[in-house]
Amino acid sequence: MKYTREVTIDLPRDRVIELFMNRDNMPKWQTGLKSFEHVSGEPGQAGETSRLVYEHRGQDVEMIETVTSQSLPDALAGTYETEGVWNYINNRFVEEGPDRTRWIAETEFRFSDWKMLLMSIVMRFAFTGQTKKTLHDFKAFAEGEGRGE
Repeated sequence: MKYTREVTIDLPRDRVIELFMNRDNMPKWQTGLKSFEHVSGEPGQAGETSRLVYEHRGQDVEMIETVTSQSLPDALAGTYETEGVWNYINNRFVEEGPDRTRWIAETEFRFSDWKMLLMSIVMRFAFTGQTKKTLHDFKAFAEGEGRGE
């Protein structure tokens, strides 16, 4: 399953990236994030791995994040793996003027578990909706934080 979602943030691209890359900000815009643990590699660079734990419907879901490419300020890509699911996201940051940035998230999911594959077919809207929510949650956080609110 592949799809693209995007949001325009009313901040300069450098400020958007600064807020996005600051790991301390993650709980402020990623719903359900309980912990983030650096595992290996140089933070924010290709090859870095991290362990993330999210609470989802009352259960802990652990994911391994791997940064696959880093060409900021233009793009940052990575994979997220958990039982039965592999997720790739290419985050692109496009300047739309001195105080506007478009964040484009190109997303791909692959499923190795037939139950997850079936669920993805039935619940495609939930996957795309969650990505849209995450982008808009970051926008709200960044615009508030970016203006010192």
